[in-house]
Amino acid sequence: MSDPKDLNDLKRRMDGAINAFKNDIASLRTGRASANILDPVMVDAYGSKVPLNQVGNITVPEPRMLSVSVWDKSMVGAVERGIRESNLGLNPIVDGQTLRIPLPELNEERRRSLVKVAHDYAEKGKVAVRHVRRDGMDGLKKAEKDGDISQDESRALSDKIQKLTDEMIVEIDKLLADKEKEIMQV
Repeated sequence: MSDPKDLNDLKRRMDGAINAFKNDIASLRTGRASANILDPVMVDAYGSKVPLNQVGNITVPEPRMLSVSVWDKSMVGAVERGIRESNLGLNPIVDGQTLRIPLPELNEERRRSLVKVAHDYAEKGKVAVRHVRRDGMDGLKKAEKDGDISQDESRALSDKIQKLTDEMIVEIDKLLADKEKEIMQV
């Protein structure tokens, strides 16, 4: 950390951890179709793995159906394979250059496993926030040791960093509770 007194940098990094968490939970399937469900799908295209959205257009024509319009006809098989191998439990139906992906009804067991995955994502987000806090605290200790800031200043900044960390953890918990409620709705 360049300046131990720069709380804006720590906040920016903690916000990045929260945004990563939001992206992770957005990809969890809740029973309603969302193009985000296919975000983790990688496709073997032109000699490398690329995200699905770089080889086709993803739309939601119906509440329980996704549609992928593949731009290059030769990529249809690779896209189908990528979706099947993504462990999302989806079985695409090939219709020319379009793949229709019906979303099956979520059973209770699957909902509970999705909630566990959401909790794992939340823990990963909290760990990322705590790593940023640790970097900030280490920077303060170093600045205090080097004589750049006083002990009182260090303690005050340390309290601010902890307060910021606590706020971020509360936000992650709130997002997790909202997602858990959304998943468990029948």
